[in-house]
Amino acid sequence: MVKIGNINLPSFPLLLAPMEDVSDPPFRAVCKSNGADLMYTEFISSEGLIRDAIKSKQKLDIFEEERPIGIQIFGGDEDAMAMSAKIVETVHPDLVDINFGCPVKKVVTKGAGAAVLKDIDLMKKLTKAVVKSTSLPVTVKTRLGWDFDSINIMEVAEMLQDAGVQALAIHGRTRSQLYKGEADWSHIANVRSNPRISIPIFGNGDIDTPEKALEYKNKYGVDGIMIGRAAIGYPWIFREIKHYMQTGEHLAPPSIEERVDVIRKHLMASIQWKGLIPGINEMRRHYGNYLRGLPNIREYRQKLVTVNEVEHIEPILDQIGASYKGYVFERRTVPMETMANACG
Repeated sequence: MVKIGNINLPSFPLLLAPMEDVSDPPFRAVCKSNGADLMYTEFISSEGLIRDAIKSKQKLDIFEEERPIGIQIFGGDEDAMAMSAKIVETVHPDLVDINFGCPVKKVVTKGAGAAVLKDIDLMKKLTKAVVKSTSLPVTVKTRLGWDFDSINIMEVAEMLQDAGVQALAIHGRTRSQLYKGEADWSHIANVRSNPRISIPIFGNGDIDTPEKALEYKNKYGVDGIMIGRAAIGYPWIFREIKHYMQTGEHLAPPSIEERVDVIRKHLMASIQWKGLIPGINEMRRHYGNYLRGLPNIREYRQKLVTVNEVEHIEPILDQIGASYKGYVFERRTVPMETMANACG
């Protein structure tokens, strides 16, 4: 069993990464139903929460069936981070997570996300401010360092633990890599094997198959794995990894019936959460990922992203189910570079 404060997780938990414009409640719901053990919200700006920004407030929405779930915040100001942690606590998540890893320019230029990797003293102050302002467990997601010449994850991990952080997720890339190149988990393994480190260490980066999940578990000794981009359009990766780790055998890929069923569930949840038109529009980014690998699917996909009424979407989904009935999918081996980028 892995413990984060008073949260009990399985012996090798699979975590759904916080992803901007992806990890909303409808997406989290389909991942949870397929085996995600711990999930996080999209990252939320501390400044946005304090200003009562509508988009930031909406990201605080969590639901009982999602537990355990953490709310992730980011920022570069101590007072703002402390105040936002207090705001987060009012909606009763299971933990508060700090983003010290987002590499995108709009975050970094504000001195937040991965930018904090260049200023360990500031990272320490921000972390302590959050820890002191909440009774919830505080965790962190970060990267190896700013660039190859400044990989400082060992120093960062020790400092974060000393500051009161109760678990750490490490993306095996530097900020300068963004999402390019291969994630280097050797540094994550070094942190895990450090006798000073007693908190759970979760590895993140490039886990897109059950084989790789098991290989990295055994090779790098992490306490669990965080999965982000590989779950986009394929929430079944969690159950496939668990089955493979338990049996050494592969589950059959989800059938067309199951894929269409999950699209429907995701769509209905999106509409329920965001409203009719925003919910329909939100789903348009997901259809291509759910239907990836189907031959000659473009015509159907084009229809799905142009209609604006549920009663018109349903027949298209019925047609897809009928047209590809019995289609045998290959096991998913999608290169990570073909997947959407996500912050973290």
